[in-house]
This record gives sequence, structure tokens and C-alpha cells, in this order.
Amino acid sequence: MADRSLLGGAEPCPRREEAPEWGYEEGEGPGGSGGDKLWVAGGSGGGLSVCLSVRPSGGAVPRVGSGRDITAAPGAAGVEWGLLFPEANGEYQSPINLNSREAKYDPSLLDVRLSPNYVVCRDCEVINDGHSIQIALKSKSVLIGGPLPRGHEFELHDVRFHWGRENQRGSEHTVNFKAFPMEIGKEHVGLKAVTEILQDIQYKGKSKTIPCFNPNSLLPDPLLRDYWVYEGSLTIPPCSEGVTWILFRYPLTVSQVQIEEFRRLRTHVKGAELLEGSDGILGDNFRPTQPLSDRVIRAAFQ
Repeated sequence: MADRSLLGGAEPCPRREEAPEWGYEEGEGPGGSGGDKLWVAGGSGGGLSVCLSVRPSGGAVPRVGSGRDITAAPGAAGVEWGLLFPEANGEYQSPINLNSREAKYDPSLLDVRLSPNYVVCRDCEVINDGHSIQIALKSKSVLIGGPLPRGHEFELHDVRFHWGRENQRGSEHTVNFKAFPMEIGKEHVGLKAVTEILQDIQYKGKSKTIPCFNPNSLLPDPLLRDYWVYEGSLTIPPCSEGVTWILFRYPLTVSQVQIEEFRRLRTHVKGAELLEGSDGILGDNFRPTQPLSDRVIRAAFQ
């Protein structure tokens, strides 16, 4: 259960907003380093989506699936992920389009409530790796329950952001063929500490430490009941499968000023020569939707 004493903290560590989409992966992580990892892809809005990476404290869920599917790498015209990363050819790839009418209600998802116990992180490093913005977390925060394996807790490792060049896109998953990036509206106070320093890490390889970040600000209502679940993969290379995605129903809200701070970021080192056809702007850094195949989407609500 989330520590409620942390949800109403000081201004840099504000209380929750609304609604991320999550997923966890147990198998090789994006770096291909081996070891189990829970991949939580988070709230989207205004062309921005948030991904939280959480590693299980113990035990592993078997990896599944193989098949064919080749996807062109965003921002790298002519490069096919399936040629470089065999797992991207799998039958159970992510993201997908979610048809809400075909989702099957599964009351067992509520047997053990999905419960985060996220704590405020002090002195977090924010990094521009040329592909996304990452927050490296140091404090021990855990997630249990819902569709996650019983008896296991999953530790929050880092937070990553993906965004579109336009407000109409930015979320990786779509619902009924509609993208759900964060809604443009009021400022997302939980992201203020991040967006305020993005100008200092505009170029690839730059990083900066922020004094405080509260991951609870990326969570929806504390009951965490309105979500869909399906089996998929990482959405970045190596596209490892064996991932259970938890997609929340409602979007986050972010201000236009905040999303524009992300759109000023660059994919390259300062002063580097750009590749032909590239403007160096970091954006549209999300994978297109993949075929659902024979997978079943489960819903924790009716």
C-alpha cells in the first residue's frame, strides 16, 4: 500500500495526479544485460508518456512467444528492428491497439489490490541519453498485487519519458485506435522539478541532479482499479517478450509549457554533425502499434 504520508509532501514532491499506463518485463532489460526486470510504462498526456522500470526482488516469470513482425525504428529511416534484434520478430510484441469492447472482465485481478509503496527519492539524476529522458532513482520503492506474481515485490528502478512532436500523439498504446497522450491543461506539479532543468540537459549525454522526485505523483487514484492487462514486450530494443502490461484508463494532465520543454531536447551531442535528413530534435520516440495476434486483453473493471 502506498505510504500516504509521502503523498502530500513539499512543493518539489507533490501529491498524485491521474493515470499512467504500466507494464512489467521479466527477462533481459533494454541493455540486454540479463536479469529480470519489471517495465512500467506510465501516464501519457499532451504528447508525453511516462515509463517506470521496476525490477523484481526475487523469482522470475517465464518468457513467452516467438513469431514474425518487423518494425522500422523511429527516427532511423530504413533500419528494421527485427533485423538487428531477433526478439522484435516475436508474436507478442508491444505496444498494441486496445479494443475496449473486446476486453474480458477478470475479477481475479482485484483479489490482491495493485499496491505501490513508492517513497520520495532524494538527489535523483535526470539524463538525456539521446533517445529519451531518464530519471535514475535511488530510494527503495516497491509494487505488489494486481496481475503481478503472488509473493513477489517489484522495486522501482528508473523513470523514462516518451513524447510526440505534436499534442495528438505521444502515447505508445492506443485505445480504440485513438492515441492517448497526456491531456493539455493544468501544470503537472509532479513533473515541475524535471521540466525546470531540461534546458540544462538539452543535448545527448547531459545530466543533472534534482533534489527531490516523488514517483507517487505519477499514479492515478490510490485504488488503482480501472486498468487493462495483456501480455507483450518491451517497446524498445531488444523488444524482449514476457512482459505483462497494465494500462490505466485515464490520462495525466500536463501544461503546454511543460511539453514544449521536452520538445526542445536534442538527439545528438552538442556540436556534432547531424545525419542527413535529421534535424536533431528529440521527439516521436515511441514504437508503432503491433498486431494483437491471439492475445486476450483482460479488464479489472466492468
